[in-house]
Amino acid sequence: MEPIIDPVDVGLIVAELTPEKKLGDTNKGGNELYDVTWHDSPNTVREIGRLREVSYREAGASSGKSIDIDEFDTMENPYHQIIVWDPEAKAIIGGYRYILGTNVTLKEDGQPNITSSHLYRFSDSFIKDYLPHVMELGRSFVAPDYQSSKAGAKSLFTMDNLWDGIATVILNYPNTWYFLGKMTIYPSFDSTARSLIIHFLKKHFDDPQMLVRPKNEIPVSDNPKLMDLVLSEPDLKKDYRLLKDAVRKLGTNIPPLVNSYINISSTMKMLGSCINDELGDAIETGILICFDEMYADKRDRHMEAFISNKLRSLRKRFPNMSMSAEAKFRDQVARKRLKALQKFQKQIGLRPSPDIEFL
Repeated sequence: MEPIIDPVDVGLIVAELTPEKKLGDTNKGGNELYDVTWHDSPNTVREIGRLREVSYREAGASSGKSIDIDEFDTMENPYHQIIVWDPEAKAIIGGYRYILGTNVTLKEDGQPNITSSHLYRFSDSFIKDYLPHVMELGRSFVAPDYQSSKAGAKSLFTMDNLWDGIATVILNYPNTWYFLGKMTIYPSFDSTARSLIIHFLKKHFDDPQMLVRPKNEIPVSDNPKLMDLVLSEPDLKKDYRLLKDAVRKLGTNIPPLVNSYINISSTMKMLGSCINDELGDAIETGILICFDEMYADKRDRHMEAFISNKLRSLRKRFPNMSMSAEAKFRDQVARKRLKALQKFQKQIGLRPSPDIEFL
């Protein structure tokens, strides 16, 4: 493996994190959210690439390069980087990269030019109906210094903060309803626990439409009948308890990001699992989630970051803004999205999910 680059001078990063790149403040932890690209913030993206490489190596999977930066980070219309910034320590806590479907071009074979195309093939239906309304997410990381609870509230809320950032981007684009992502399980993770998790996902979140499928799908397990004996409940909540118990008995826990996705929506689509040879042979499981069909408590919590930041900006312009005007703004955000989503779902023959809670 190549030696990892030295940390980027923090002064160069601070100079690039200008007000127009700030998405807002986080709900919890007292952190800030920024949206940057290689072209407008090269030093910040270099530090992101360094932190990604450090984080992935510690997890047992990485590019093996001195910095985790690829052509999708640096191309003409590059992926954007959402980062959580600790203003006190002047440090990047974690991040995600993304691209909106409206900015995606198609390759010569008709497939979208996105990171997932390396591992997955997209149906004509997905490209026509879903892609214009999708935000593709990837390369999530939490900086090593913030992966321990010893870092206090800053580390406890890192994933929650990242979801604030994702929600803010989606809400800034009213016709973006879905996010396409991948759950990553690293090679060092117990193989039986991994099989149980993937079996659970396929059992409860399988996609009969086959909108997106792996080019080389790996089997869930050599013995799916044995998996059914362990995960024997048809009910999602009850089966989830069995999954947690079984994984704990194997001496580990469900990875935090995987756990986060499982607990996010009853209509999540599991798109199959495969080996990512560009990330140290980690196991990737594709997912498609409708933001507006996330469980209400989670969706509304992350919407609150967007709404609070918008209201803060409006109050600067209109200091005498009334409480009724604030309530009207909140109502408009939700109603406009719901109306547009329902129209789209009707066009493609989808039914909205019931508004239920998982936990």
